Amino acid sequence: MTARLRDALRTAAADVPTYPVYERALATARRARRRSAIATVAALVLVALTGAILPLARTPAADPGASTDAALPDRIALPPIGTLHATDRPRLGPASVIFSGQAPRLQGWDEDGIVGVVSADSDRYRIFSMGYEAPVGEKVILSPDGRYIARPGGPPDDPRVDIIDLVAGGHTRRLDSKVADSVGTTPLAWSPDGKQLVVEDSVPTSPEGASYRQVLSIVTLDGERWTWLTDEAQQAIFGSPVAFAPGGSRLAYQVGRTVTVADPDGRKESSFLLPAESWLAGKGAWTTDGALTLVTRKAGTSDWSLRSVDPTTGRDTGPLPLPGVSGVTAIRLLGWGPGGSALVVAYQPEPLSPDRFDQPLEMDQRTAYPNVRRVRVLALTPDATAPRTMMTAPEQILAVDVADNVIHSGRTRDASPPDGVGARFWFWTILITVLITGIAAYRTREQLALWLDDRRVKRARRQET
Repeated sequence: MTARLRDALRTAAADVPTYPVYERALATARRARRRSAIATVAALVLVALTGAILPLARTPAADPGASTDAALPDRIALPPIGTLHATDRPRLGPASVIFSGQAPRLQGWDEDGIVGVVSADSDRYRIFSMGYEAPVGEKVILSPDGRYIARPGGPPDDPRVDIIDLVAGGHTRRLDSKVADSVGTTPLAWSPDGKQLVVEDSVPTSPEGASYRQVLSIVTLDGERWTWLTDEAQQAIFGSPVAFAPGGSRLAYQVGRTVTVADPDGRKESSFLLPAESWLAGKGAWTTDGALTLVTRKAGTSDWSLRSVDPTTGRDTGPLPLPGVSGVTAIRLLGWGPGGSALVVAYQPEPLSPDRFDQPLEMDQRTAYPNVRRVRVLALTPDATAPRTMMTAPEQILAVDVADNVIHSGRTRDASPPDGVGARFWFWTILITVLITGIAAYRTREQLALWLDDRRVKRARRQET
């Protein structure tokens, strides 16, 4: 090669752009590492979501016909933070108890009027939110078999009752009101077979809504048939003023101081006034022999007892041979267990309440949240000297309802309520943690890539030495 050709080649080579081999290789490695990091973060998010969601979704719905050892727990507790909702998977199945109150965990950060649900045969808890205070046993009621919960639903321009199915699919069924101008529909009682509901609609009688009238109806669970019962001016009534007789052939309801007995087609059989300081006992007011039960307060005291009356004439047939309950604001009869034992809810008074409970007071005030500290479920056994405590609850659980099949069976169990935190807490904790980690990794991806490269170079140098 001549010197002239060599110089010409060097000149041509100098004009060719150089390829940054090391820099391009480093950039390619960084891109690959960034993509790997992003893929890893995405995989972690997917795994976290899958791990949190699968427990909620993989368990099949319970068999509606499956038998359960439904029993009354000897105590209930506040639902853990992050408790699953009533419609979450795995399905809860039938419930034994529902409860409500004003404890912090029944109010929530962004929810109000939370209702707790306890499984029929275990200490699994669920919740759902009403958005407002709605005492169970009065405005939120549990079906006889524990499968359904009926609650008021919808704003004033959409009056309805929602039926939550705890067994099959967790669906919520709507029963839209068929009462003209209704501004609210409240469930009051289930029929013994769980196929019908008595509901109450509030209808304004003045343009400004200063007064209302009450319309009581019986509605089938499919919402197809509405049977009118009564239409009255709004008066003070006691929580669940409707009681079905065993078999569902008759029902009794209280409006003001009057009790009416009717059949499921709305035909009235009798009507009578209640004595002073007496009220229809609750959903368990009918005895097995066809009599009606009243709760009565001894004048000047906080002592309560049960009395029997003739459902046709209202004639007092005398006190029942059951122990009384003292030192409470009121009692409510849930139903009858084996051996003629009466199961009642006893409302323990709030010491700071300005009201006197040994004085005349309307029943709705006696059971109002501000006047109650806690509730207990008691068994009043024939010829016993004192009530027997069947279930206790923490302070500020202020209302409970118990499934009829649990009451009638008389079965109880030693409870061990859950503590700590629930599945929803872990779901959101894992999700938020993974998202924060992923965002931090993405924002520092260049520094992370350099750090990984430095580690690779140092590791290579150590291997060479």
